[in-house]
Amino acid sequence: MTVDLSVMDDAPLAGVRVVEVSLLGAASITTALSDLGADVIKVEPPGGDYGRSMTWPIIEGTSLLHLHLNRGKRSIVIDLRTPAGVEVFEELVAHADVVVEAMRPGALERRGLGYERLRTINPRVVFMAMSGFGATGPYRSLPSHGIAFDTWAGIVEPEVDDEGLCDIPPHVSIGLNAAPLYGAVAILAGVIRARATGRGCRLELAQSDAAVAFDWLRTETERAYERPPEEVRGNAADGHERRAPGVAGMAGSVRYQIYATSDGFILLMASERKFWRNLCDAIDRPDLFETHRGAAHADHARGDIALQRELAGVFRTRSSAEWVELGARGDVPIAPVHTKESLRSDAQFLGRLPWLPAERFGADMVPQPVRVDGVTVSASTRAPEVGEHTDEVLSGLLGHSADRIDAMRSGGIIS
Repeated sequence: MTVDLSVMDDAPLAGVRVVEVSLLGAASITTALSDLGADVIKVEPPGGDYGRSMTWPIIEGTSLLHLHLNRGKRSIVIDLRTPAGVEVFEELVAHADVVVEAMRPGALERRGLGYERLRTINPRVVFMAMSGFGATGPYRSLPSHGIAFDTWAGIVEPEVDDEGLCDIPPHVSIGLNAAPLYGAVAILAGVIRARATGRGCRLELAQSDAAVAFDWLRTETERAYERPPEEVRGNAADGHERRAPGVAGMAGSVRYQIYATSDGFILLMASERKFWRNLCDAIDRPDLFETHRGAAHADHARGDIALQRELAGVFRTRSSAEWVELGARGDVPIAPVHTKESLRSDAQFLGRLPWLPAERFGADMVPQPVRVDGVTVSASTRAPEVGEHTDEVLSGLLGHSADRIDAMRSGGIIS
C-alpha cells in the first residue's frame, strides 16, 4: 500500500514559505514542514549539500539521508560569498515566512545575513538557528554529527570488549530526530504570532539540548533522587522503593514484561489491577488474580518469579497474533514485539504508515505520521538535485528575467 498524495493541493501548511540553509542531517529541521505542504526552498552552496553522498545506503548514487530529509523541497544554488549572491538571498527573505539556518552557529551572520539584517528586510520573518551544541556555551564551536548529541546527553553507553576497545551500540539517534520536532513546533508558533502581530522572532535550538529534553524522564528522575528519601520515593506498589530511572526500572517486572509466544514475543502491560483481572478472566485463570491481586495501579509484581514462570508457560501456548487478538477482545494491554523485518508485514503498520513509493521518491520511505482529516499526507516530490529549481525560483518567485538569470549564472553567482 502506498500513500495517496492528491490531498497536498490543500495541505495544512500551503502558503507558508521557508528559506533553508542546511547541511547533512540538520536538513531534518524542515522535513515535517515540507511534508505538510510548506514551500521549503533549500539554498545550497556551489557543489551542493554533500549529504547526498553521506551515510548509507546510497541508492542509485544518492544517499537515503538526502532522499528522505529533503523530499518535497526545492533547491536553488547561490554563492553567498558574493555580494550579488547575498542580494538574491535577501530577495528570497523578503518573500519568506521563515529562514532556517541549520549549520554551525553564525553561518549566515558571517555572510552579513544574521537576524538583525534579515528583519530589516522582512519584519515578519521567523529566524530559526539550529546547530549541534547551540550558539552559547563552551561546546558551541565543536564540529559534530548526530551521535554526539546522544553521547553528550548520557543516552549511549559504550560497548567495551576484552581489550578495552570500544564500539558504538545500536540505538535510536535521539538528538538528530527530536530536535526537528521541537524546532518545527517553535517555527509554527513564531509564524502564528508573526501573522497576528506583524513581528517576527529569533529562535535558537541545539540538537544536544533536544536529546536531553526528549530523555527528560530519566534525567529528571536522577535529579529528583538527589533529594532525601523522605521527600522523593518510589511507587506505593513497590513499597516506595526507588527504581532505576526510566525503562531501566522495569527490570524484574512480571505483570509488565516481555513473554515468548509459540512463534515470537509479546509485551504484557497489565500493571493496573483492572487489566490484570481482564487477562486472568480472558485465559480462564481467576485463581491467578485471587492469589496475586496486587495494588490498584503501577503494580508490576516485581521479583515474583513463581508468577513469571506461570505466565511464561501460558504465553507459549498461543501465537503472537492470537495474543494480540485476545488483548483487543478482552481489553488487555498486549503489544507485538517486532523485528524490523516483521514490522513491515504488520497490519497496523500497513494500515497506518503506507509507504512513499521508491518510483516517485528514490527509495521506499515512511511518511510523516500526522493524519489530516483522516488522510495520511506527505511530501509530493522527490528530494531535489543540486540547484534543480534555481531558474524556477528566480523567475517564478522573484520575477528575474531569463537574461538576468543567464548573467548571474555566467558570473558564478548561481548554478
